[in-house]
Amino acid sequence: MCQHLTSCPSAEAVDREAARIVATFPEQGWSLLCNGVIVFEDTGELLPDGRTIAPHRGPAVHALAA
Repeated sequence: MCQHLTSCPSAEAVDREAARIVATFPEQGWSLLCNGVIVFEDTGELLPDGRTIAPHRGPAVHALAA
């Protein structure tokens, strides 16, 4: 799918979120990446084949400093 000179990671790659944004809808809370993945502002994802990835936020930075 990706047409960039240095290809973006595929939708199956572990680093799929590193693909370039081709459309963003901040008022709706999601962006479309060039690999066909839809990423949501809560860090959830919808893959091109319909599978979902649950939000995967880590602990707050201030919680790690203790």
